[in-house]
Amino acid sequence: MRTQGCGSSYAPAMASSDPTEIVERLWAHEQIRQLASHYAVAVDSRDLDALVLLFVDDVRVGRDTFGREALRASFAESLGAIGISMLNVGTHAIDLVDADHATGQVYCHAQIQDGERWIHQFILYRDAYERRDGQWLFVRRVHELWYGEEAPNSPMSLPAAEWPKNHDGLGTVPSSWPSWTTFWANRA
Repeated sequence: MRTQGCGSSYAPAMASSDPTEIVERLWAHEQIRQLASHYAVAVDSRDLDALVLLFVDDVRVGRDTFGREALRASFAESLGAIGISMLNVGTHAIDLVDADHATGQVYCHAQIQDGERWIHQFILYRDAYERRDGQWLFVRRVHELWYGEEAPNSPMSLPAAEWPKNHDGLGTVPSSWPSWTTFWANRA
């Protein structure tokens, strides 16, 4: 199960016509796509327990630190430094290396509350994935930035929408996530 990666040029590898191998490749792609989507939801809801479980248990955090507890502490610090975030995952190119290893590139449009400022970012995640015990996980996730730009107005200054009464205004998310409330209560 080997495909050719995305570099300066891309040529799809000859795929097997074996139905079992085709289904295995499709299933691997879908599980990896869901991994990236679950990452976005876990970040935005500040569900650190769910977030760290998306990574291998011996994940490298920084130069000399390993493991999910170290990763949890790193996420707690970085996500505690911002307010609301909205990660919208888009293009996701996945290259299967073999039955248990893959790489990927994920485009993400982010909106981030930074104090009183509202920031738009376009992110490229360069990922390495590994399948352990039948589950695809992140081994590494490198965050690169195309751009970050301050928006002229912050949506956090809008009056409450009181949905479905009004279509515009401030809604109830992220406060409707119990993990969001717990995250901020634990930081107090």
